[in-house]
Amino acid sequence: MCPAKSNVSIINGPNINMLGKRESIYGSFTLDELKLVLSQKATDRAELFFYQSNHEGELIELIQKMNTDAHGVIINPAAFTHTSIGIRDALACLDIPKIEVHISNIYQRESFRQVSYSASQCDGVITGLGIHSYTLALDYIIEKVCEPLN
Repeated sequence: MCPAKSNVSIINGPNINMLGKRESIYGSFTLDELKLVLSQKATDRAELFFYQSNHEGELIELIQKMNTDAHGVIINPAAFTHTSIGIRDALACLDIPKIEVHISNIYQRESFRQVSYSASQCDGVITGLGIHSYTLALDYIIEKVCEPLN
């Protein structure tokens, strides 16, 4: 049964709060502008909950609550993508759709950024499409949540 509105959590890791002030590889949009674009896209289809933290443990505790608090998760672990087994393990506990997103194309960057510990625990990864990485993930989550039962 498709909920009237899907609860979708958008989780962002370290330094995403610095969008618009960071290197040009991340574009010129800010975190507030990202939230606005996603909220406008969600309209009456989903209720969005936004989280950002520079602290790994805080993100892990947040992810652990998602089975009861959300119908789906969009996560940009940022630098923790390449370092956090804890975030990977927290994602493994979720029985809801989850998409990992990245603003820049991690496969065109330094070799250490080309490894994602969290990707294997997500339904998919969208990387390198800027703000569209998030909007495509939102479309997927809403569609997946409302998929008819087989």
